[in-house]
Amino acid sequence: MTPEQYMRQALELARQAFAADEVPVGCLIVDSQSGEILSATHNLSEHTEDATAHAEIKAIQSACRKLQTNRLRKTDMYVTLEPCTMCAAAISFARIENLYFGAADAKGGAVTNGVRFYNQPTCHHRPHVCGGILEEECAQLLKDFFKAKRA
Repeated sequence: MTPEQYMRQALELARQAFAADEVPVGCLIVDSQSGEILSATHNLSEHTEDATAHAEIKAIQSACRKLQTNRLRKTDMYVTLEPCTMCAAAISFARIENLYFGAADAKGGAVTNGVRFYNQPTCHHRPHVCGGILEEECAQLLKDFFKAKRA
Protein backbone atom coordinates (compact mmCIF):
# COMPACT_ATOMS: atom_id res chain seq x y z
CA MET A 1 0.00 0.00 0.00
CA THR A 2 1.04 3.61 -0.48
CA PRO A 3 1.56 6.15 2.32
CA GLU A 4 -1.71 7.79 1.29
CA GLN A 5 -3.58 4.49 1.65
CA TYR A 6 -2.18 3.93 5.12
CA MET A 7 -3.00 7.51 6.06
CA ARG A 8 -6.58 7.00 4.89
CA GLN A 9 -6.82 4.12 7.37
CA ALA A 10 -5.38 6.35 10.10
CA LEU A 11 -7.99 8.99 9.14
CA GLU A 12 -10.75 6.42 9.59
CA LEU A 13 -9.44 5.77 13.10
CA ALA A 14 -9.43 9.52 13.73
CA ARG A 15 -13.08 9.65 12.64
CA GLN A 16 -13.83 6.90 15.17
CA ALA A 17 -12.14 9.03 17.85
CA PHE A 18 -14.28 12.02 16.80
CA ALA A 19 -17.44 9.92 17.13
CA ALA A 20 -16.29 8.82 20.60
CA ASP A 21 -15.68 12.47 21.64
CA GLU A 22 -11.91 12.03 21.67
CA VAL A 23 -9.52 14.43 19.93
CA PRO A 24 -9.58 12.93 16.41
CA VAL A 25 -6.10 11.53 15.92
CA GLY A 26 -5.57 8.09 14.40
CA CYS A 27 -2.37 6.09 14.20
CA LEU A 28 -1.04 2.94 12.53
CA ILE A 29 2.25 1.12 12.95
CA VAL A 30 3.22 -0.92 9.91
CA ASP A 31 5.96 -3.49 9.31
CA SER A 32 8.05 -1.66 6.70
CA GLN A 33 9.08 -4.88 4.97
CA SER A 34 5.83 -6.85 4.78
CA GLY A 35 3.33 -3.98 4.93
CA GLU A 36 1.44 -5.73 7.76
CA ILE A 37 -0.41 -3.38 10.09
CA LEU A 38 0.93 -4.19 13.55
CA SER A 39 -1.31 -1.81 15.48
CA ALA A 40 -4.10 0.63 14.76
CA THR A 41 -5.64 2.96 17.32
CA HIS A 42 -6.82 6.47 18.09
CA ASN A 43 -6.61 8.86 21.00
CA LEU A 44 -8.12 7.46 24.21
CA SER A 45 -7.21 10.11 26.79
CA GLU A 46 -10.79 11.10 27.62
CA HIS A 47 -12.21 7.61 28.00
CA THR A 48 -9.26 6.22 29.93
CA GLU A 49 -8.72 9.42 31.96
CA ASP A 50 -5.06 9.11 31.04
CA ALA A 51 -3.20 12.14 29.69
CA THR A 52 -0.64 9.83 28.07
CA ALA A 53 -3.18 7.83 26.04
CA HIS A 54 -2.33 9.54 22.78
CA ALA A 55 -2.81 7.50 19.61
CA GLU A 56 0.95 7.18 19.07
CA ILE A 57 1.61 5.89 22.60
CA LYS A 58 -1.24 3.37 22.41
CA ALA A 59 -0.04 2.19 18.97
CA ILE A 60 3.54 1.75 20.21
CA GLN A 61 2.36 -0.21 23.25
CA SER A 62 0.18 -2.47 21.13
CA ALA A 63 2.89 -3.15 18.52
CA CYS A 64 5.47 -3.86 21.24
CA ARG A 65 3.12 -6.37 22.88
CA LYS A 66 2.39 -8.01 19.53
CA LEU A 67 6.08 -8.33 18.63
CA GLN A 68 7.15 -9.02 22.24
CA THR A 69 9.88 -6.39 22.12
CA ASN A 70 10.49 -2.83 23.24
CA ARG A 71 12.04 -1.81 19.93
CA LEU A 72 10.09 -1.37 16.72
CA ARG A 73 12.90 -1.36 14.22
CA LYS A 74 11.86 -1.71 10.56
CA THR A 75 8.45 -0.18 11.27
CA ASP A 76 6.65 2.89 10.00
CA MET A 77 4.18 5.06 11.88
CA TYR A 78 1.30 6.84 10.17
CA VAL A 79 -0.44 9.43 12.33
CA THR A 80 -2.94 12.08 11.32
CA LEU A 81 -1.38 14.87 13.41
CA GLU A 82 2.24 15.91 13.98
CA PRO A 83 3.35 14.25 17.23
CA CYS A 84 3.77 16.22 20.44
CA THR A 85 6.99 16.13 22.46
CA MET A 86 5.90 13.10 24.51
CA CYS A 87 5.01 11.11 21.41
CA ALA A 88 8.07 12.22 19.44
CA ALA A 89 10.25 10.96 22.29
CA ALA A 90 8.38 7.64 22.44
CA ILE A 91 8.79 7.20 18.67
CA SER A 92 12.52 7.77 19.08
CA PHE A 93 12.84 5.39 22.06
CA ALA A 94 10.91 2.71 20.15
CA ARG A 95 13.32 3.11 17.21
CA ILE A 96 10.56 3.53 14.62
CA GLU A 97 12.21 3.87 11.22
CA ASN A 98 9.83 6.20 9.36
CA LEU A 99 7.28 8.70 10.66
CA TYR A 100 4.53 9.84 8.31
CA PHE A 101 2.08 12.45 9.56
CA GLY A 102 -0.86 14.34 8.13
CA ALA A 103 -1.50 17.78 9.60
CA ALA A 104 1.22 19.94 11.08
CA ASP A 105 0.55 21.19 14.63
CA ALA A 106 1.86 24.73 15.09
CA LYS A 107 0.82 24.81 18.78
CA GLY A 108 1.61 21.34 20.08
CA GLY A 109 3.77 19.66 17.46
CA ALA A 110 7.36 18.75 18.26
CA VAL A 111 8.67 17.40 14.95
CA THR A 112 8.58 20.25 12.42
CA ASN A 113 7.22 22.78 14.93
CA GLY A 114 7.95 23.62 18.55
CA VAL A 115 10.98 21.92 20.08
CA ARG A 116 11.79 19.96 16.91
CA PHE A 117 12.72 16.99 19.03
CA TYR A 118 14.61 15.07 16.36
CA ASN A 119 16.95 18.04 15.76
CA GLN A 120 18.12 18.08 19.38
CA PRO A 121 21.61 16.76 20.19
CA THR A 122 20.14 14.64 23.01
CA CYS A 123 17.95 12.69 20.57
CA HIS A 124 19.57 9.31 20.02
CA HIS A 125 17.34 7.98 17.21
CA ARG A 126 15.89 10.12 14.45
CA PRO A 127 13.24 8.54 12.24
CA HIS A 128 12.93 9.63 8.66
CA VAL A 129 10.04 12.13 8.69
CA CYS A 130 7.51 12.86 5.97
CA GLY A 131 4.74 15.30 6.86
CA GLY A 132 1.77 16.66 4.97
CA ILE A 133 0.20 13.38 3.82
CA LEU A 134 -3.51 14.10 3.27
CA GLU A 135 -2.85 17.23 5.30
CA GLU A 136 -6.03 19.08 4.38
CA GLU A 137 -8.32 16.17 5.31
CA CYS A 138 -6.48 15.54 8.56
CA ALA A 139 -6.54 19.23 9.51
CA GLN A 140 -10.21 19.67 8.59
CA LEU A 141 -11.29 16.82 10.86
CA LEU A 142 -9.52 18.50 13.79
CA LYS A 143 -11.01 21.90 12.92
CA ASP A 144 -14.51 20.40 12.76
CA PHE A 145 -14.02 18.69 16.14
CA PHE A 146 -12.86 21.82 17.95
CA LYS A 147 -15.47 24.00 16.24
CA ALA A 148 -18.17 21.65 17.56
CA LYS A 149 -16.61 21.84 21.04
CA ARG A 150 -16.80 25.64 21.01
CA ALA A 151 -20.40 25.72 19.75
